[in-house]
Amino acid sequence: MGFRMIKQFLLASATLAFSSAAIAHDETHDNHEDFTLIHAGKVLAIPGKAPKSKQTIIIHDGKIVGIEAGYIDDDEATIIDGKEMFFLPGLIDSHVHLRGEWSPTSRWEPVTLESGDWAFQSAKHAKTTLMAGFTAVQDVGGPKEIFALKRAINKGIVPGPHIQAAGSAISITGGHGDTHGWTDELIPHMQSETICDGPAECRAAVRQAVKNGADVIKITATGGVLSNTNAGTGQQFFNDELEAIVEAATKMGRKVTAHAHGKDGIESALKAGVKSIEHGTYLDEGTAALFKKYDATLVPTVMAGMTVVDWATNKDWLPPNSAKKALEVGPQMQDMARIAYENGVNIAFGTDTGVSEHGKNAEEFTYMVAAGMSEMEAIESATTVAAKHIGLDAVIGTLEPGKYADLIGVDSNPLKSIEELRDVDFVMKGGKVYKAP
Repeated sequence: MGFRMIKQFLLASATLAFSSAAIAHDETHDNHEDFTLIHAGKVLAIPGKAPKSKQTIIIHDGKIVGIEAGYIDDDEATIIDGKEMFFLPGLIDSHVHLRGEWSPTSRWEPVTLESGDWAFQSAKHAKTTLMAGFTAVQDVGGPKEIFALKRAINKGIVPGPHIQAAGSAISITGGHGDTHGWTDELIPHMQSETICDGPAECRAAVRQAVKNGADVIKITATGGVLSNTNAGTGQQFFNDELEAIVEAATKMGRKVTAHAHGKDGIESALKAGVKSIEHGTYLDEGTAALFKKYDATLVPTVMAGMTVVDWATNKDWLPPNSAKKALEVGPQMQDMARIAYENGVNIAFGTDTGVSEHGKNAEEFTYMVAAGMSEMEAIESATTVAAKHIGLDAVIGTLEPGKYADLIGVDSNPLKSIEELRDVDFVMKGGKVYKAP
């Protein structure tokens, strides 16, 4: 269907709906007449397929309604001249923490920041993320304020990406995700309500997370680098606890994703039904086979590993327990990504930003290409693959009719140099332009 027919059809439909509903406010009707036409030099509408040259992207009511060859003009439409640009779907980061950004004072924040501080800080990072070209994220661990931020973005109160959020991660007492390094008087005031021990408590923790608003259940299946404890990076939940978590989550319509470094913890989580692994540091070929057997996804976050190595080597930011783990875990992560890719693991783009600096998410692409992925495969990991991974593939991930008009533009072809995605020049989300040359 060409643009003229699309326009006539949509305007006729809008007029009919307006008349049927007997809406009095003229603005409601007028909004349906707005079309935006992007004259695009090149468009990668569906990552994995070849881009096309000299196309017009047709946008109406915040959604893609078509892409046509040539440059279409229309006196009543908003025209965006992108003839010298390369357009592709908005990027998706499957692992962020919008609540904060690591610094020498980060460990003090739980006792120095109030709810409003967390909310405003998160809003700032959400805008920075959007302006970097990431129009959707999955936030996998943070305070309840993330759900307020999601609602505010959806209502148009503040700018930011689409958010799928876990809220507080589910962890064992003394595990990664619990509170460490404080006095007994302070810890009860800082401890998460999703700490659990034993299958029954872990089922309850899942239910509490869902009650809080969780779109996905995040667990800490193994130890982690930044927890101030010498408990290592191996498996921490017992298998019956993992199974209880997955069962409870499934009954409440949620998938489970697991922070996991150690091979034992990764494999136990996969066997229990966890659908994705964050980090995956010590996986091997046998672990990769389990990913494929259970149709699970890996979110490698190599950039996080490189970041903590830098801190441990060049900055006095980490307590001794964390510094030791950083130097053990970080150097393994590039090789992990290579092993996963070479063995056919499904890989979704994710950075663990909040550990690294917000707005620099696209640096992860460099590590993915270094692991062996082509530029196209790296882009797929942050569009089509990530959209399915976070459960939003019906509305984002490609530039196809009916999906949100979430797209970015760059000056040069990122299929020739992935570094181009580190400097995004144009950002549109839901048909609204947030950044333009």
